[in-house]
Amino acid sequence: MAAETGLSSATVSYALRGIHVPEETQERVREAAERIGYQVDPIARALASGRTGTVGVLCSSLRDLWQQSISTALGRALLETGRYALIVDAAGDSAREAVLARRLVDDRVDAVITIPVDPRSAHWREVAEQVALISIGDALPRAKAAAEVTFDNVVGVTEALRTLSSTGHEDVLVLTPGLPSTPDRPAAEIAQRVADDLGLRARLAACPPDLDGAAAIARAALEADDRPTAIFCFADSMAYGVYAAARELDLTIPDELSVLGYDDHPMSRLLTPPLSTFQWDVPALVGAVVERAADAIDNGRRRRRKVLTPEPRPRGSVAAAPHPARLSR
Repeated sequence: MAAETGLSSATVSYALRGIHVPEETQERVREAAERIGYQVDPIARALASGRTGTVGVLCSSLRDLWQQSISTALGRALLETGRYALIVDAAGDSAREAVLARRLVDDRVDAVITIPVDPRSAHWREVAEQVALISIGDALPRAKAAAEVTFDNVVGVTEALRTLSSTGHEDVLVLTPGLPSTPDRPAAEIAQRVADDLGLRARLAACPPDLDGAAAIARAALEADDRPTAIFCFADSMAYGVYAAARELDLTIPDELSVLGYDDHPMSRLLTPPLSTFQWDVPALVGAVVERAADAIDNGRRRRRKVLTPEPRPRGSVAAAPHPARLSR
């Protein structure tokens, strides 16, 4: 191909992968490849380079709509660097996560990007010893990850509970994934500590990220004699279940129940009322993860942890706490 086009073999290689060279050069190489019947052999390329051009994206649960959005964005961004994403779902199961992580390593992916089920699990150490490992949302304290892009839950959780406290709420249900969050700033522990400081009664409940599962958890809490006046959800998809439960119980949001989300999924703006939540800078997140993955693959470099801070998105789902008389209905 180099002889046919008069280009260097490196330029031809880049052009065939669609990276680092102008579109005109790529088109010139593609035309030459079609003319002489040249096809790239991915197995031969992997044997020659030691790389497959594939990056594993291991999600903790694709029932979480935010994780669906992130994995899609990662797939597109990786493709722009000439790499392909292999997206797999641990379905909230730490044992399944361990099996899938090892399978990705066995399939010779160049890196593993994970939104972990269990950040403290020992399997992350094994993965990091064999392939570049990049985590999203949670640090991996038992593994030497190539990079970690984590969330500042101190800021997010504190702002959320202060918002509810300032509007008169004293009894708040906090729906969490039910597993450890960022190990050096555990979100559940932060919620409990901040609630104590504010004089709130905060009840933490493990909750699945899908609508039906979250609705069941919310309904049980809202049918209790001492039902909360507000619910703070660690995923907007959990909040959708709260809306469904409130509708079933004929409770009006926000007059009788305030609801607060945490990741600003686009559908949150379509609810009635629109969901008050927190926005994470998804383009910055995806860019940081892909940049660090490429640096780890190409240069073997480890990067310092990047911490993202959320921005509040107040809308219509939070109001003053209802009068106690309205809670008995």
